[in-house]
Amino acid sequence: MRIALFTETFLPKVDGIVTRLRHTVDHLQRNSDQVLVIAPDGGITEHKGAKVYGVTGFPLPLYPELKMALPRPAIGYVLEQFKPDIIHVVNPAVLGLSGIFYSKMLKIPLVASYHTHLPQYLQHYGLGMLEGFLWELLKNAHNQAALNLCTSTAMMGELTAHGIERVDLWQRGVDTELFHPDLASVEMRSRLSQNHPESPLLLYVGRLSAEKEIERIKPILEAIPEARLALVGDGPHRQALQKHFAGTNTHFVGYLMGQELGSAFASADAFIFPSRTETLGLVLLEAMAAGCPVVAARSGGIPDIVTDGVNGYLFEPTADIQEAIAATVRLLQQKQQRDIIRQNARQEAESWGWGSATRQLQNYYQKVIFSQQLNKTV
Repeated sequence: MRIALFTETFLPKVDGIVTRLRHTVDHLQRNSDQVLVIAPDGGITEHKGAKVYGVTGFPLPLYPELKMALPRPAIGYVLEQFKPDIIHVVNPAVLGLSGIFYSKMLKIPLVASYHTHLPQYLQHYGLGMLEGFLWELLKNAHNQAALNLCTSTAMMGELTAHGIERVDLWQRGVDTELFHPDLASVEMRSRLSQNHPESPLLLYVGRLSAEKEIERIKPILEAIPEARLALVGDGPHRQALQKHFAGTNTHFVGYLMGQELGSAFASADAFIFPSRTETLGLVLLEAMAAGCPVVAARSGGIPDIVTDGVNGYLFEPTADIQEAIAATVRLLQQKQQRDIIRQNARQEAESWGWGSATRQLQNYYQKVIFSQQLNKTV
């Protein structure tokens, strides 16, 4: 198959969506499919044999790491040269709308996927009054597609409840070779804890942005005076977070990639994830694959991954943070239970490799292509 993939974010940006896309592109190309990625220009022209067509964009005022790339006629020319069998638009917002337009104009089957819970994000940027309007825009865009894929059952329910049709599940995936318990090291633990490897080590990995609610980790850290917190990642909320965590045992590590990131997960005692806006929470799977026990909000797609008391701990996001504190303290105090959680987390992650997730996606593509061909003959 020849697949044109439209995305609002791609390399060199680092986030869960980009992680899923780069692994997906890699496995599609390995399976002899040909992929064209159309994304905001990041200086990347090729990834794992797939051509990347960068569209000039400008930074978003509230989130400078993200670029908004506007549709342009040259995209149509690139598509006509590539001759895709199917178009897949990821989180169609701006650039993705051109994918929807050209799928109709060129009569190419269309698949869309939903990865970022934008309506919930609005509340964290003082724009909650626009939530209903945004859902209408999303509904109008997604209902142009023959199939709308979500990364969790919770998000399937949300989209269906807001009038989005033809919804199905795109299963989760994780790199179980890169993220592995064997990567635990005293050196990484010392680095994350600022030379206090003997102290309990709490970890957060992800964007430093308002919707991640990272501030909610502070009471947990303060309830365990000897503990250290490592925040891995970067984003527009970093400066505010540095002020918020001032005077605590918190280390802003910045980005870690590849084996260093795998080692960070494997070397920590607990992964704390308070976000209530996750469609999936890929970073949770990465932590679990590395055998790092998870304490996370019972929200969005997270309960699809974490079974409370079995392979991690969940706390009610609307409840007092005391529930999260109790779960973390219990995890740190009960070594035998912590070891069981580590083993169960790794076992859960091992069943979700990127290969099977991509084969499922290929089957979806083939069904949509076949359905459109069938409709043409009727």
